Amino acid sequence: MIVSLVYRVTRKLLAVPAMLLRRDTARDAELLVLRH
Repeated sequence: MIVSLVYRVTRKLLAVPAMLLRRDTARDAELLVLRH
C-alpha cells in the first residue's frame, strides 16, 4: 500500500514539470507561427 502511495506521489511530482514544459513549448511554437 505504501508503495502505491509513493508511486502516485512520484507521478504527480513528475507530471508538474512536464506540464510546465509542454505549456512553454506550446507558447514558443505559437510565437514562431505568429511571427512567420
